[in-house]
Amino acid sequence: MGSPATFLKKHTLWVGFLAVLAPLLVMLGLQFVWLARLKQVSALAQKAAHTNYLEAVGTEVQFHYRSAAERALNIPASLFRQGRLDEVALFWKKKPVDGVRRLFLVDFTRDRFGNYYAYEPARGGLIPFPASDEALAVIVACTPLQVLSYRGGVAPSQALRVDERNPEYRIIFNPITDDASHVVGIAGLILDEAYFRDTLLPAVIKKALPEFFPGTGMGDLAVTVRDASGRAVLATAGESDHAESATSRFPFVFTDWTMSLHSPGSTPEQWASANFMFNVTLSVLLAVVLMGGIGLALRTANRAMLLSEMKSDFVSNVSHELRTPLASIRVFAELLRLGRAQAPGKVQEYGEYIEAESRRLSRLIDNILDFSRIESGRKEYRFAESDLREVVAATLRTFETHLKHSGFRITAEGLAGPLPPMSIDSDALAQALHNLLDNAVKYSGDSKEITVRLAGRGDAIVLSVSDRGIGIPRGEQEKIFDRFHRVGTGLVHEVKGSGLGLSIVRHIVQVHGGRIEVASEPGKGSTFSIVLPLRAGRTVAAARTEDPAGTAPAAEHGTAPAPRTEG
Repeated sequence: MGSPATFLKKHTLWVGFLAVLAPLLVMLGLQFVWLARLKQVSALAQKAAHTNYLEAVGTEVQFHYRSAAERALNIPASLFRQGRLDEVALFWKKKPVDGVRRLFLVDFTRDRFGNYYAYEPARGGLIPFPASDEALAVIVACTPLQVLSYRGGVAPSQALRVDERNPEYRIIFNPITDDASHVVGIAGLILDEAYFRDTLLPAVIKKALPEFFPGTGMGDLAVTVRDASGRAVLATAGESDHAESATSRFPFVFTDWTMSLHSPGSTPEQWASANFMFNVTLSVLLAVVLMGGIGLALRTANRAMLLSEMKSDFVSNVSHELRTPLASIRVFAELLRLGRAQAPGKVQEYGEYIEAESRRLSRLIDNILDFSRIESGRKEYRFAESDLREVVAATLRTFETHLKHSGFRITAEGLAGPLPPMSIDSDALAQALHNLLDNAVKYSGDSKEITVRLAGRGDAIVLSVSDRGIGIPRGEQEKIFDRFHRVGTGLVHEVKGSGLGLSIVRHIVQVHGGRIEVASEPGKGSTFSIVLPLRAGRTVAAARTEDPAGTAPAAEHGTAPAPRTEG
């Protein structure tokens, strides 16, 4: 194993990715815990808000009745002592009280058991309380104060009192006391249940809703009021089967009635769970997007690093490729200059070596220049009707000296048979064949056998170059045609090369409308096949027959711009 510094250098991107991923996972974990706690608190807060809303409704009802009772029932004791109760009736006539079914007075100054008077709105005066269930309810409610007055006791306080023992007659009354706190009379009122149910309650419920739930309509929350028997006397959204989120009782009057709040959409727990899932989903999506962005950035950085490494390898390999033929040329030229070769045959042999190495050097430089033209889109091909056999034979002749010098034996097959004419760029195809031969020489290893085969396959001509060398792993066979790509493992990696030859071959073949195929197995060699369609050649032949003046389209009989290679 290498040092930590070496490990970090080799796996910089993965280390960077983990350095981002680990804090992100920790952050997501902490956020999940925080959201889970927020869910619990939100449910409690929502429930508390519902409870507070119902209590506010009850408080508003209490305020309404208490303020009305205090205004109507706070009567001076002197009016009882001086027998001026008609002034009370006049006051009630001038300032009627809403939501009251009956106003009444009980006078203990004239009778120790009390005189009961009812206020008659039609007459605007007081009348003796007629015998009725209503009168009986008033008597029952006032009996404790009557007993206190009869005994001459002192009232403990002058606060309003409520009697709801008979739900049909809910009474608020106020003991009237003199300066010595003796009860001299009672002023009271009987509540109108219909007014409370149909007028006051709906108004209070509607008024309090926006104060507690801004932006929420009556359809989002439903309030149901039930009487002591459980019968619904008011339901803002009709009878609801949803679970109650909050319940409360009225604090002052109608204390046996209950209010309940329903949320037709969801309970506070369901609402909190929905928010929790939304926030978790949003966090996960944001994390996925963030990781995707980081992945793309790392991928781009990785590609940039690989491209930089490939370019560095390219410079190193090209330098080696240039140095090898130059060294051979220098050696043979020096031998000739020193007169070490005197025999004409030897001089000719050395001259052939120098010429072959010079051609090899030129082709290497041509490859680099062609690659530059392809990259910039300035590469042009000159198509003309040619015999592919002659192109192959001429290329083999120029390569013969190099093969002979390296001890290779080349076998050519299919060059003797006739081939239909084809519209091709002879120089470009010669360059492609040369690159394949150069590859075969480089990667043949100890085997010195190379086979060049020209044959027909349906409507195509196949030009293949086979060696019995070290072969190419299957996983690398698609990548070897990429520019600068070098097989990263095995014996293939140890052979120097520019990484441009096969990329240029594929480009040349594609311009001719063909394709390049490779069949290889490690340890058994490789076969590269250039498959060229015959259709183009036949089309050119037909065109030239119809156009003897030679005005055929430029792409068939002239120059054609080359497409740029994909990066």
